[in-house]
Amino acid sequence: MKKACVFLAAGFEEVEGLMIVDLLRRAGVETYMVSVSGDRKVVGSHKIAVDADCLFEEMDYADIDLLMLPGGLPGTDNLMAHQGLEKLLREFYAQGRYLAAICAAPSVFGKFGFLEGRRACSHPCREDALTGAEVVKEPVVMDGHIITGRGLGAAIPLGLKLISLLIDDKTAEDVKNAIVYQG
Repeated sequence: MKKACVFLAAGFEEVEGLMIVDLLRRAGVETYMVSVSGDRKVVGSHKIAVDADCLFEEMDYADIDLLMLPGGLPGTDNLMAHQGLEKLLREFYAQGRYLAAICAAPSVFGKFGFLEGRRACSHPCREDALTGAEVVKEPVVMDGHIITGRGLGAAIPLGLKLISLLIDDKTAEDVKNAIVYQG
């Protein structure tokens, strides 16, 4: 079974994080909501509290297939400031393992140098932070093992893309039909 982690930091965009978790779990991907805030209860950018499955320090990342960063502010900045997460992202990047981010969060990849020479997208407010990338205005962009989504409106297409990558296109299509997504 494929495994994924979605990282939650104080001020994360709730819909982006939870939509990805929901879609991956519907597809059968073992998906963990991981708090980097030092508490399992994480309050998002719209004051919605979410109970994470575990704290960053409690998770074993050895057999994880995908790391996912939801956007939101100040959530993105809180993700970027977490030294343990930075180290983990750098390890996954060096190993060519899947990394995904949406909305403002692709700026984390830009700061860490992961987008150099790649196509990527983000929310317009953070496009200037996609250092080294060819910035495109598409809802979802995959370049190598880096997948980026433009904003909250791209959460479903991003989730379906991740299902295609981790499982297969048929499963993504089945989930798309089950949620009656017309996009």
